[in-house]
Amino acid sequence: MTQVKWGIIGLGNIALKFSEGFQYTKNAKLFAISSRNKNKLQAFKNKFQIDDNFCFTNYDSLLECKDLDIVYIALPNSLHHEWVMKSIEKEKNILIEKPATVNFLQMKNIKNNLKNKNIFFSEAFMYRYLPHISKVIDLLKNNVIGNLVSMESFFGKDIASRKKIFGIKLNKLKKKPNRNNRLYNKELGGGAILDLGCYPVSMSILIASLIPKFDFNKIKVLNKKKDIGLTGVDMNSFAELEFGNNFKSTIGTSFTQDLGKKTKIIGSKGELILEDTWHGNPSLINIRGENKEKIEIECHNNIYKYEIDILSKCILENKKEPNFPGMTINETLENMRILDKWLN
Repeated sequence: MTQVKWGIIGLGNIALKFSEGFQYTKNAKLFAISSRNKNKLQAFKNKFQIDDNFCFTNYDSLLECKDLDIVYIALPNSLHHEWVMKSIEKEKNILIEKPATVNFLQMKNIKNNLKNKNIFFSEAFMYRYLPHISKVIDLLKNNVIGNLVSMESFFGKDIASRKKIFGIKLNKLKKKPNRNNRLYNKELGGGAILDLGCYPVSMSILIASLIPKFDFNKIKVLNKKKDIGLTGVDMNSFAELEFGNNFKSTIGTSFTQDLGKKTKIIGSKGELILEDTWHGNPSLINIRGENKEKIEIECHNNIYKYEIDILSKCILENKKEPNFPGMTINETLENMRILDKWLN
């Protein structure tokens, strides 16, 4: 096998942007698609020239494809656990859209079911594969700002007035929250913490893991602040993460405020500011320490290309999870534990 055959379950806006990345890869091919919406299925089939035999209105039928190497599950949050479990039953490699599940216990169940199975699993935090994240890691490892002390990371949008996030249209949202929209529906795993807050949590884990004596079991969630909207989901939320290695992170997310996409990392000799953590096209890194420096990192127009490339390579190498800085199953489990504590 020299080219990994991908299948996608759920053909929403994120799946569309992800699928556009295949044209820029050599080791991956969009092979099969599934949607219960026949119009979406036909549109995807036409746009990406998918063989009729591999276009399904039934999700189970896609999982029955013997030639399929990995399935990307891009369904609403509340359906993630169910279809990950079904994918495990069919022994399919899995990329699950973030958040992996809607609570910690669901993710723990997934991890337990993956034990002793030769199945690749990862959560789709595509930002971790972008060039500017690799550059930040290299800078921090080279002590450009000294010993790491703390950080701040945010992801918040006034989604009612925004047209796009990650290039994805949000034209169905209205100023008044609509329970039918998954972002505002608690039963569908809506709310700012699960949908956007998972990003700064995962970034905090990534940076904290660079410090010696990092221990998943010693992370505390403190000083939680949360505003609940009319539909019962959290709209604005802030918290502080305290790591056992004396590192702290302030995190925030919002559906009503444009908090930006900035991450600030503070060290003993200065600070590093990443202006666009999640998108990075381009991303400016400001270093304020013994010497001031600005580094601009360019990346491909389709930011999902990197994720497809790297994860396909993992499949070809028969790995069960991505290499650093990809999201490992233990990081995903901890991410969900923190999100649970932040939510409840």
